[in-house]
Amino acid sequence: MKKSTTASFEKFYNNVKNILEGARTNVYRAANIEMVQAYWNIGGEIIEEEQKGESRAEYGAFLIKQLAVKLTTKYGKGFDERNLFYMKQFYLAFPKVNALRSDLSWTHYRILMRIENLEGREFYLQESAEGNWSTRQLERQVNSHYYERMLMTQKNKLSLVRKEANSKKEQMEPAQLIKDPYVLEFLNLKSSSSYLENELEQALIDKLQEFLLELGKGFSFVNQQYRISADLKHFYVDLVFYNYILKCFLLIDLKTGELNHQDIGQMDFYVRYFEDQIRSDSDNPTIGLILCAESNRTIVKYSLLNDSQQIFASKYKLYLPTEKELKLELSRERKMIEQEKKLNH
Repeated sequence: MKKSTTASFEKFYNNVKNILEGARTNVYRAANIEMVQAYWNIGGEIIEEEQKGESRAEYGAFLIKQLAVKLTTKYGKGFDERNLFYMKQFYLAFPKVNALRSDLSWTHYRILMRIENLEGREFYLQESAEGNWSTRQLERQVNSHYYERMLMTQKNKLSLVRKEANSKKEQMEPAQLIKDPYVLEFLNLKSSSSYLENELEQALIDKLQEFLLELGKGFSFVNQQYRISADLKHFYVDLVFYNYILKCFLLIDLKTGELNHQDIGQMDFYVRYFEDQIRSDSDNPTIGLILCAESNRTIVKYSLLNDSQQIFASKYKLYLPTEKELKLELSRERKMIEQEKKLNH
């Protein structure tokens, strides 16, 4: 094929690619704009309804709690009490809907709402929008007191502060919006597990889910890739079960690489989150289970908060699979999955 023909095709291909990428960008941004405006309107509805109660504080708490129950049932966990509270604060913090910036996401606004200084909040809003900052970039600049440093710096040295901030710049890509859990929930779309786990891990998770349910010892499946949101970050627990005999949650995290202290610390965070946010007063303490299926060995580790060790030894072991059972099952399933993969290739 002639060079001129190849060059012509590349130009043609780039034109088509630009059309697709432009269209996708417009779709992402349109979804984001509608979501942000919807949340602002919901916040306004909450404020207006609160005014009808004689005791506004009590009625407001009741209102958000009841609304969260009904919306979560119909639309998912993007409408829990915490997020509804943020919608109310969003309406109060940005009272003019036409002043909202269409290029900022809901996560941007949640970060901005934490800034009490109104001038500082407006500064970060403008910088984020004009600089196309990612949410991580915005949070980094807020935490580094970028606004305060600009105020305290002499005019002839302001460029140095701005240059230092720009050196760590991380721009927001439109495609990131569609992977944002808040946007996915708003559109009633499920997160693709391919964002979160590789093929081997996902296959092992599926097999492990089947194995525990087949034990017949009171296990009830809750969810795969159960999302935990804390401090504007999202974490995913691979498997969550509830055991109706033990009356407790079992959280499982699977690793196919080398297990490290960070993995153990993350499970402790999951357990503590469930203890503080999910577990009811009638439930027993939450159990964590870390499984590491390396190529040459398998590690199994139960994880509980320190004050729950006694109940684990006396009661939980009667209904939970032993570490030996889990090791055998993981090793067996990994070998079978890898053999199937070789045969299919």
